Amino acid sequence: MQITPLSRGELPKPPSFFKMVGPSFILLGLGLGSGELILWPYLTANYGLGIIWGAIMGITMQWFINMEISRYTLVTGESVFVGLSRKMGRIIPIWFLVSTIIPWMWPGIVLSGAKLLVDGLGWGDSTIIAGVMLVMIGIFLSLGPVLYGTQEKMQKILLLVGLPFVLGLSWWLATRNGLTALSLGIWGKGEGYWFLPAGVQLSAFLAAVAFSGAGGNLNLGQSQNIKEKGYGMGLGSGRITSLLTGRKETIVLTGKDFEINNNSLNIFSRWWRLMNWEQGIVFWLTGVISIISLSLLAYETIYGKTGGLTGVNFIVAESGYIGSVTSLFIGKAFLILLGLMLVATQFSVIGTTTKILAENWLLLNWDKHRSENLPKYFYTLLWMQIGLMLAVLAFGFREPLQLVLISAVMNSWTMVIYSGLVLWLNTKGLDKRLAPSYWRRSVLLGAIIFLTVLGVLALKQLLS
Repeated sequence: MQITPLSRGELPKPPSFFKMVGPSFILLGLGLGSGELILWPYLTANYGLGIIWGAIMGITMQWFINMEISRYTLVTGESVFVGLSRKMGRIIPIWFLVSTIIPWMWPGIVLSGAKLLVDGLGWGDSTIIAGVMLVMIGIFLSLGPVLYGTQEKMQKILLLVGLPFVLGLSWWLATRNGLTALSLGIWGKGEGYWFLPAGVQLSAFLAAVAFSGAGGNLNLGQSQNIKEKGYGMGLGSGRITSLLTGRKETIVLTGKDFEINNNSLNIFSRWWRLMNWEQGIVFWLTGVISIISLSLLAYETIYGKTGGLTGVNFIVAESGYIGSVTSLFIGKAFLILLGLMLVATQFSVIGTTTKILAENWLLLNWDKHRSENLPKYFYTLLWMQIGLMLAVLAFGFREPLQLVLISAVMNSWTMVIYSGLVLWLNTKGLDKRLAPSYWRRSVLLGAIIFLTVLGVLALKQLLS
C-alpha cells in the first residue's frame, strides 16, 4: 500500500472566528441524539443527579480527543485515516470499516425519534415511521448539492430552533431542590452515594460517558469536516458533492506539509487558538449546558415520581408532567421537537459514518481506485448502510434504548483504540513544535485509562 507522500505547501492564514464556526455544530448535533437527549436523562430519571459528573467528564474528554483529531488535519490537510494508513498500512482501513459498520448498524436513535413522534402526534407505527425516516435521510443526503453543507445546515436549523425551547422548559421548571442536587452532582455527590449509586448499570453509565459528545468513530469525522471546510492545510482539498445535483469537485485525499519557521508557527498558533474556541464554545460549553439542562428536566419531572418505566418511555412521562403544569400542546410539542432532533441526529450519524466508510474503502483499495471515485463509494455505501438498518428493524428489534446501549458500549471501545492511535500519530508523525504538549498527552492517556477501566468493570458486571 503506497500512499502518495506529503507535498510541500504554504499554511494559509485563518479567517475570523465567526467564519470558523461550523464543524462543531455537527459534533454537537451528533451528541444530542444519544447522550444529551436519551442516556443522561435516563440515568437521572433512575438515579438522580449525583451521576452528572460523568457527563461533564465524558464531554471534556471528548473535547481533548477532538482537538487532537483536528490537530493532525490542520497541520497536514489530510484526514487521520490517511495519516494512520500511511504509517501502518491496510490494517487501518480494515479496522475502521469494521469498527464503523458494526457499532452503527443499530438504528436506535431514529427509532427513538419515531417513537416520540408517534406519541406526540397520536398516530402511526414507530417501526414503520423509523423505516420511512431512514429512506428519507438517504434521499436528502443523495440530493444535497454538497454533503458537508447539507449536514451543517440541518444541524444549525434544528439546534437553533429546538435547543432554546427545550432548555427554556428545563430552567423554567427548575426548583431550588433540583438546582442543589445538580450543583452537588457535578462534584459526584448523590442522594445517599458518592459518584456511582449502588446497583447502577455500569454498561449504561459507560454508554452515557461515551455518548456525552458525538461518541465512537463519529469523533473522527471532525477530521474530514475541517478538511472539507478548508481549515489549515486542508484548503482546496475538495468536497463530496451529489451525483445528481452537485457540481463535481476535485478531491485530494493526501495532504501537504509546510516549512516550519517563526511565521508559520505563529499562523498555526492562531489556527489552533481559534479551533479551541470554536470547539470550546459550540461543542463543549453548549454540550454541557444541554446535558445538565435535560438531566435537570428529567429530575424535576419524573425522578422519584414514577416506577417501572422502560426504554424511552421516561421521555413520554416527562411530556405528561410538562403538559400538566403548562398545557397539553406544550407537552406534545416537547415530544415532537425531541423526535425531530433525534431524526436529525440520525441524519448526521449516517452522513458521517458513510464518509468514514467511503474514505477507508478507497484507502483499502488504494492501488486500484482514485480519489475522484469517492462520491460514488459514498452514495453506494450510504444506501448499503440504510439497507442494513432496515434489515435490523425487519428482524424484530423494537426497543430503541436497547439499540442505543448496544451501539454506545461498542463505540466506547473503539474510542479507546483510536484515541491511542491518534495520540501516537500526533506524537510521532508531527514536528515536535506542532505535536501535543505533555499535559495534553497526559489528558488523553487519562481518558484512555478511564474508559478502559470502566469498560472492564461493565463487562465484569454483565458476566457476573
